[in-house]
Formats: sequence, structure tokens, C-alpha cells
Amino acid sequence: MQFPGRRKKLIGSSQNDLYDHCLQFYGQPPLENISLTEFETFAVERLKLLKTVENLGVSCVKNSEQYTKKLDAEISKFFFNKEDGISEYEKRRKDHISHFILRLAYCQTEDLRRWFIQQEMDLFRYRFNDLHSKHKTDFLHKNNLKYETVSAEEKKSLQDKLIASSYGLSGTKVEEHDVYKVPFQDALDLVRTRKVYLLAGNAYIPHHEIVTIVLNDFRTRLSKALAMTARSLPAVQSDERLQPLLSHLSHAYVGQDYSIQKNIGKISLEQIDALSGKSFPLCMRHLHKALRENHHLRHGGRMQYGLFLKGIGLSLEQALQFWRSEFVKGKVDADKFDKAYAYSVRHMFGKEGKRTDYTPYSCMKVILSNPPSQGDYHGCPFRHSDPELLKQKLQNYKVSPSGINQVEDAGFSLNHPNQYFTESQKLLSGGRDIKKEVDMSQRSQENPASVTRPSQANSKQAHEEMGDLDSFFQDE
Repeated sequence: MQFPGRRKKLIGSSQNDLYDHCLQFYGQPPLENISLTEFETFAVERLKLLKTVENLGVSCVKNSEQYTKKLDAEISKFFFNKEDGISEYEKRRKDHISHFILRLAYCQTEDLRRWFIQQEMDLFRYRFNDLHSKHKTDFLHKNNLKYETVSAEEKKSLQDKLIASSYGLSGTKVEEHDVYKVPFQDALDLVRTRKVYLLAGNAYIPHHEIVTIVLNDFRTRLSKALAMTARSLPAVQSDERLQPLLSHLSHAYVGQDYSIQKNIGKISLEQIDALSGKSFPLCMRHLHKALRENHHLRHGGRMQYGLFLKGIGLSLEQALQFWRSEFVKGKVDADKFDKAYAYSVRHMFGKEGKRTDYTPYSCMKVILSNPPSQGDYHGCPFRHSDPELLKQKLQNYKVSPSGINQVEDAGFSLNHPNQYFTESQKLLSGGRDIKKEVDMSQRSQENPASVTRPSQANSKQAHEEMGDLDSFFQDE
């Protein structure tokens, strides 16, 4: 496989010229041939790294010791361990190629571009901050960010003003670390928040704040590059080898497998109403409320909510009882439910059809699957709801105005509804597992053989199988 690009600009360039620094702005696309196996391997491994960056941004305070330790371990895993004997060139090559592959996959929609930019920025920020001072300066110069470092004499003369105008700066830090002199128009974010000293049209930026300037440049370049990639995407998608891979990557979920029934039987039907109010994510709380009020959900809602309930521990027998008891309160009698709906519930649990253990929807799957239309209740409220309606819904759930603003301003956080449930239960129970509240008679009726085994299918097969499941959820 060959990456198209501006070959003339790189003619005569050696490997060292292409990767002359451990950190990149990814300005030039790779031009070499790679195998489809390497293409997919590089892409999946980088996607896992970006998902880890996303998760750590939620579970840890950025730049804290815990955040740094965990992210450093993941980056080391991605770029190979030193004892593996892999050259520095191979590490930089993998970084370069994997980034461009995910560009192809994540340039397709505004949501995908936004997510990709945010995670790449967080990864870039960490890697830039981890550089030695000399390597930071080298990076700036190699990318035409010719920001002047302030001399020791000038730092000494301005020391009091620098300390007074820059948060967290002390006399010792001024002496030990670089201070950069940047045209003030390139540092408007820092000027606006009064974090820098201004003199003669220049902003004096402490070493720990220069990353803000570099990140702004990186975001601008990446945003423009993704827009350009999106325009040329039809040519890439015409390659029947690439199109399925790219489509799968943009929908891929690489986190915990919630199809594995660790909690089977730990949730009773009597708990569901209470749990929906304290541990369900908003999308599932919305579906549960609609089901209780209307005694029916269309096939998109049944798929999204049914697989979620399966993931939190509802057994097949409980699921059949749950859906039947609710539907018969509406326009569906018990006989019609058994004929038209029971098969699809059993199919979801791997007891019909191909007997596949279907996986609960990730947030990405919820967002990128068929959007809800009139009469539907599935989807993601933060992506598919009108902002004003979303505000009203959050107010009805007793979320404070400041909390609503925090929710609206937040980027991606948790990436799976079942992850939200698990973390909520851990928080509420002080880290203990969900208590098992199934009575003895109920347990005696359960067939141990009904507990599904973890799926051994690869992610591509799982994606195809999920599509097969859609055909079993049809309304009359």
C-alpha cells in the first residue's frame, strides 16, 4: 500500500531528515509502501493509546503523578520498550504513519474530527512537556516557531516583573528554566488570562506556558489538515481494501468488553427503577423513562437499552420477564410478545441465530449509529438533543445551573454507558461490587448454561455481527 502525497518535496530526503525530531507536527504524509497488516496494527495500537489518553483525562487530574505514570506506561508500550532493540527511527516511523492512518478514519464527520483533535492535543501536550529544554528549543526551530529565549541578563533584570505576572513562577524557577519572548499576538490566550508579562509588543512566557502557544499552532495545523483530508477521502474510499478498515476504525471501541457477563444475576428486576435514577447515564435513563411511560420502545431503543441491561447483569430470564411485563401494559398482549419480540431478546443473549454474545453499545456506536427520528428515544442526548431541551432535562434531574454549564463545556469523557454505570456503583458503594439481591427461588430457576461465554471473535467480526442483530429488531 502506498500513501499518496507530495513526493517532489521529499525527493532526496533521508530517513533522518524525515524524522529529525522525536516529536512531530505531522506536516508531511508518509510516502512508503506498507502492508495491510501493518496498516491495521499501527492504527489499532494508536487508537488504543488515544482512548487511554481520553480515559486518563477523566479518571485522573491532568499532569498529576498518577496521570503521568499511567500515560508514560502506555506511551512506552506504544513506542516499544527500550529492551526490544527497536531503533529510534522505527519508533518515529510508527508515530508518523499511525497518526496519518487515523486521520483518514477520523476526518469523516465533525464529531470524529473534534474527538481526534482533542486526544492528539492531549497526547502532544504530554510529550512536549516531557521533552528536555534543549529538545523543546530544537522542536520550535525545526518547525519555524522561532521564539527567542531570554538571556540570563535580561531574565535577571525582569525577574520581579516576571514573578509578579506569571502564576507559579519563583526566583529559582526564573533562573533555572527558559523564558521565551513571543510576539503578543501569538499568545493572546495567555494575555487574556493575564499569565504573562508584556513589554514592547512581546509576551514573556515561562517555560511551563510555552506549550499553550505550541498547542494552538498544532491544533490549527491539524484542523486544516483534517479538512483537506476529508475533501480527498472519496479517492481513498474507492479502494475496496481500505474502505472497510477505515469505517471500522472510526466506529471501533477498544475498551473493556462489556459482553462478558461478570455481573450475571447481580441485578434484580426490582432494582432497575432505583438504579436508573442514581447510576444510569442520561441516555439509558431517558430510555428507561420512555419505556415506563409508553410501555414500548422502537427497535433502536430496544437494542441500545436491552444490551445495556444485559451488560449490567440482567440474565436472559430476567430480560424476558422485564420486557414482557412492560409491553403487556401497552398494546402488546403476552401472546404477541412471545411471537414478535421474545426471539429478539434471546438472540441478543446468544441463544438464537448465530449464538453470538452481542456487545453493549459504546458511546461511539450510539453516536454514529442511526440517529433518532420522530418517536424514537435512543441515541446520545448530548449529541442528538436540542441544547435547550437538554438543559431542561438536566434541570428536571436536579442538576444545578453550574453543573449544567460544566456538562455543556466538557468534551468526551467516559466512552461507554456501562462504564458509567460501573464507575457510579463503585463510587456509591465505596469500591465494593454491586450487592447480589436475587432471591433463592429466582436463582434456582436460572440455568447455568445460559451464562454466555466471552466472545472470541475479533472486532471486525463483532461489527458485522452487530449489523446482523439489527434485522431481528423490527416493528410491525
